[in-house]
Amino acid sequence: MTNFDLRKVAVGGLGITGRAVTEALTARGYEVVAFDDNPDAVAAIAEQLEVELLDSTSDEQIREGIREATSLLPSPGMFPDHRLSLLAKEAGVPSLSELDLGASFDDRPLVAVTGTNGKTTVTELTTRMLNEAQIKAAAVGNTEVPLVRAIDDPAKYEVFVVEASSFSLQRTQLFRPTAAAWLNLAPDHLDWHGSFHSYALAKSKIWANQEETDFAVAPYADERVDPWLAGVTAQLVTFGLGAGDVHCTESELIAHGERVIAIKDMSLARPHDKLNACAAVALALAMGVSPYFIAEVLSSFEGLEHRMENVSGFGPIRFFNDSKATTPHATIAALNGFDNAVLIVGGRNKGLDLSALLEVVPALKGVVVIGESGSTLVDLFGQTVPSAMAYSMKDAVEKAVQFAEPSAADVVLSPACASFDWYANYIERGNDFKKVVHELKAEQELL
Repeated sequence: MTNFDLRKVAVGGLGITGRAVTEALTARGYEVVAFDDNPDAVAAIAEQLEVELLDSTSDEQIREGIREATSLLPSPGMFPDHRLSLLAKEAGVPSLSELDLGASFDDRPLVAVTGTNGKTTVTELTTRMLNEAQIKAAAVGNTEVPLVRAIDDPAKYEVFVVEASSFSLQRTQLFRPTAAAWLNLAPDHLDWHGSFHSYALAKSKIWANQEETDFAVAPYADERVDPWLAGVTAQLVTFGLGAGDVHCTESELIAHGERVIAIKDMSLARPHDKLNACAAVALALAMGVSPYFIAEVLSSFEGLEHRMENVSGFGPIRFFNDSKATTPHATIAALNGFDNAVLIVGGRNKGLDLSALLEVVPALKGVVVIGESGSTLVDLFGQTVPSAMAYSMKDAVEKAVQFAEPSAADVVLSPACASFDWYANYIERGNDFKKVVHELKAEQELL
């Protein structure tokens, strides 16, 4: 049963989520009218789904399409001030999230993860811990598998681990995870949310519908997240480095007073790795996973692609691909634990304060800047760290190697910016970095 009216749903956008939502609604007998900013590009999809398709850049078509609509379900990336959202609100049509829809169609337990950084890693770790314990789980949400698609097979999964973006959370009404973690908070997506407060408010909705039997997982004594704990009714579980219900000492990961695993036995043990591990442990324990299975996963987990990915390099220089780092906060976290690194940084700034990156200066041997923000970053780092501007990824890696060679420093691509100046996405950027490193390695082996 749902607590909102789905007699006729206006779906905004026919991308991955919009298509999955439309399929889920029509399969259950609900009427759908679809909107897209580029209807010609998705006309074949609409025809396949057998739904009416209208132009969401046309006020006339929007007004016509929402006249009888009972709910609006915009795709996660659709801005709150999009004309479809504004005109629907004006007409009194309520908005909801794909997460609400999935939760209302299915009553299997949900685990949720949000945060500025680390969501995908913690989602994957938690999913692996559940599966290791023979609890059939799927990682869904802000991935290629929306929740409404994953619920289609009632026998395949027992639990869904939802990577919850601020975009999806902002529109939630009913979404209630059994265990929910908010990992961290730093400025991001301010162009979409309008302000840091609105961004944080959206994140806080991950706990909004939880009850006393649920678990809210939060960073220990975090000055940015702590204020949002007021009013949370779920059982609070904290995690951190050195303190919290689940925490890491120098030698052990401890959960509720008991050792889970020795740090030396973890495959990844940089500071941000430990924090991610602690958050995942808190979630897995809340869902009844034995510490034995948790330790098995932590001892074998080698990370995800484009997230501090160790790239096979040459000589004494190590190369790390952290292309997913698109905010200063993410880059600062990545450099924590290095003391002799060359940073490749830059791209399209998302309207964030890049001066925060000066925090990593003590860890740096040199800086190579790329992309649209290059001149800003040269000015920022130039007075404190040897810096150079690069005009291609090959140029960037070659200059980074020049900085690194005298002392065998590590080379870290952690851009702190979006990729859209040079690349279609962070994946393409990371793949180009790896390609260049492998080509240089092959050249070195021929010498």
